[in-house]
Amino acid sequence: MIKQLRKSYHDASLATKIRYSYLMLLVPVTIFVIFCFYNFWNGNRSHEDMISSTVMASEFSLDFKKDFDYEAYLLIVENKSVEESKLGEMLWEAKRIVTGLEELTDSKENSKRLSSAKKYLDNLETYTNRIIENLQQGNLYEENMEIWENDIQIVTTLIRETIFQYISFETVEMQQTHREYQQFFQKLIWFSIIASVLILGLTLFLSYQIPRSITRPLQKLNEVTEQVAGGNLSVRSDIHTGDEVGVLSESLNTMIDKINELLAQVTTEQVRLRKAEFELLQSQINPHFLYNTLDAIIWLAEAGEQKKVVSMVRSLSEFFRTSLNRGKDIIPLKEELQHVRSYLEIQQVRYQDILNYEINVPEEELGRYMIPKITIQPLVENALYHGIKNKRGSGKIEIRGRKQEEMLVIEIEDNGIGISKERLWQVKDGIQKKVLTGKDIYGLYNVNERIRLNFGEEYGIDIHSVYGEGTTVRILLPCVEE
Repeated sequence: MIKQLRKSYHDASLATKIRYSYLMLLVPVTIFVIFCFYNFWNGNRSHEDMISSTVMASEFSLDFKKDFDYEAYLLIVENKSVEESKLGEMLWEAKRIVTGLEELTDSKENSKRLSSAKKYLDNLETYTNRIIENLQQGNLYEENMEIWENDIQIVTTLIRETIFQYISFETVEMQQTHREYQQFFQKLIWFSIIASVLILGLTLFLSYQIPRSITRPLQKLNEVTEQVAGGNLSVRSDIHTGDEVGVLSESLNTMIDKINELLAQVTTEQVRLRKAEFELLQSQINPHFLYNTLDAIIWLAEAGEQKKVVSMVRSLSEFFRTSLNRGKDIIPLKEELQHVRSYLEIQQVRYQDILNYEINVPEEELGRYMIPKITIQPLVENALYHGIKNKRGSGKIEIRGRKQEEMLVIEIEDNGIGISKERLWQVKDGIQKKVLTGKDIYGLYNVNERIRLNFGEEYGIDIHSVYGEGTTVRILLPCVEE
């Protein structure tokens, strides 16, 4: 059999031998290209599914607990009738999202979490129906409040924690996928080197029998493949013949372009994931602040302080209006100052014995410059809870702003307890190296990262503090108008 093949090749015409040579060269390269495209396509599809699953779960977990608890409370206090209540719609929407997540996830552990979430939603539906039945019977307000506090809030918390675990697991899976991508690229380099060596050996073997006009394009093609195997993805093949070598050259260029596109896509998806994580942190409103504010409004109303009640409700409305702001992430400085002013007005009612504040920012000059939404308020909150409240006696928070060359500088200064040198070094190092070392650094880290993601690494926050005297946090931003 082998002798017959050799004789057939020996007796074949030059054109037939050339066809055989091209065929021997194209088969391993075609297999290599198919292997690469298949793995790139399969990996990209899995990556997109995990991102879609995480985004859908994030949308569910952001608002469900706060909205459902509040809607149930409105129903109990009969601020809304059963027909006006949106609890049924919220449960239906939540179940729809969970069902969608079940279709996206391939993890058995996350499937179990979603099954638990479904059971929790069924429990919520049972508790909701029980409240509705009590409302129809009448005079069961205390029982409904007990269901709201001991059942509904616990179950919504469990749902939120379950979804957070789901997101965490999906994030770990994405990281694992990224590591598998890196390992695949390493294997691809070695595979390319081996394939290049084989093709080179085959080319050298055929070069003794095939005219130099054929071996020269193949040698150029081999040089390109070696550079790609070495990691140089900017190289391109410049062979423009009408035969199979030209087709192979175009396929190789297409493959390099696809590799570059996939690398750029992975990088873009990582940046989008980071932005999604920080937007998730940004959009979560502290429920304790809302509860405490509502409690303060209640006792002011009971004390007959109608003017203060109106003032606090107005401040709370302004606070949430800026927080939501039609989904905008970057807003003018004057709106951000109104947001933090509303926050301080609310907190001054609660801490009137210890809190004073001043906002000294020339809004006519600086108010038009853009700033990431909810940038100043977390720093003011840090100053209040970690500075002023930890100091005996009253304290003061001052917010200043100025334009320094082409940079917008905003300072939040407090005369609270301050930060020790050792802790200040830990905070600065944690923000720089992105290592969270305590709740007090959480807000600082979030603000700093959002500024850098939007404007660049040269911007962010800087902290100066003396223990026993106070702390100053400086925000550096570009002077960008809308």
